[in-house]
Amino acid sequence: MIEEIRAYGLSSPRVFSAMLQVPREEFAPWQFRYLAYKDNALSIGHGQTISQPYTVAFMTDLLDLDKNDRVLEIGTGSGYQAAILSLLAKEVYTVEIVDILAKKARKRLERLGFKNVQVKSGSGEYGWKEKAPFDAIIITAATEKVPKELFKQLKDEGKLVAPVGGRDHQRMMRYTKKTNGKLKKEKFQTYVFVPLVSTK
Repeated sequence: MIEEIRAYGLSSPRVFSAMLQVPREEFAPWQFRYLAYKDNALSIGHGQTISQPYTVAFMTDLLDLDKNDRVLEIGTGSGYQAAILSLLAKEVYTVEIVDILAKKARKRLERLGFKNVQVKSGSGEYGWKEKAPFDAIIITAATEKVPKELFKQLKDEGKLVAPVGGRDHQRMMRYTKKTNGKLKKEKFQTYVFVPLVSTK
């Protein structure tokens, strides 16, 4: 799996180390476990997926995490991305709108020993205000526009990474919140993600 990711030109020892420590098959439905270490997205039901390993690695690398960082993830899914983040940051807070997925992810992460992850069932567009502010925020679903509330919950000099665009394709974006409140925007490759579910 790591060699397939390297083929894209990504080289991040800390991210690779974290990915090697997380058993991806534990986050995949049993019928897809034989594909767990292929560079493919996997369906987990309810219209949701586990992103392909390269995408997980790339987005994680863009966050440039420090071991003392507090991270918010929007879109828990199976919990795989949260598990990766937990090995690179101090605390991970993750929100999933599909209640059954949130419950399964919480049990899975607890069973596998990822103790610095908290899972909340709810709408990601509102973030997790009680736990804010965050050093980094990652959105693992397509959004036409990043909800303003998430930028409010981001610390100064914090980074937010998200696939932004319409349903057919999105541009991976990294926003850095400057101390004057303005956002530095960086654009990367195009992707296709499942859409962020909104309650509005």
